[in-house]
Amino acid sequence: MAMEFAARDFSKVRGLKGIADGVIQAHLKLYEGYVTNTNVLNQKLAQHKPGTPEWAEMKRRLGFELNGIVLHEYYFEALAPGGVEASKSVKEALAAEWSSIEAWREEFVAMGKMRGIGWVITYRNPATRKLSNHWIELHHHNHPAGWTPIVVMDVWEHAYSGMERPAYIEAWLANHDWSLVEQRLAAKG
Repeated sequence: MAMEFAARDFSKVRGLKGIADGVIQAHLKLYEGYVTNTNVLNQKLAQHKPGTPEWAEMKRRLGFELNGIVLHEYYFEALAPGGVEASKSVKEALAAEWSSIEAWREEFVAMGKMRGIGWVITYRNPATRKLSNHWIELHHHNHPAGWTPIVVMDVWEHAYSGMERPAYIEAWLANHDWSLVEQRLAAKG
């Protein structure tokens, strides 16, 4: 039996500086759609014989929908009106791979401004615990297998509807809760 997913409550992300509540509300509805579609696909998969063409296409689609849930949850849980400053330990972790948090930010922002739709994610390699930034186009393509997302920014158009992408990135950074990044860095993996 497939796991049933439920949308999490992210009402705390309203009132962000520079990102309108209407944009957030529409973004949350999109996230809820990933939850719904994942559950529908899981129900339909249970009704089809493994290996049939219908089953295979639904299995392929499931990764996109499921990662749509997961990435949006990483994204929304690290947003807070006005943000939370990065601690010394977070700054040191970023400076271990880049020369400073400012150098990490420069690369991360530059990636966010690249043409195309997708995500910019700072991952931690579980074997080395080193950090690196990655461009993820579709939800289910290009993720380094087994690596842990630490910082997750959505740069699909729905995330910044009605805004210029550079202004959105700055607003996103201004509302980023770095205490959550600290928790992710402290976790195993």
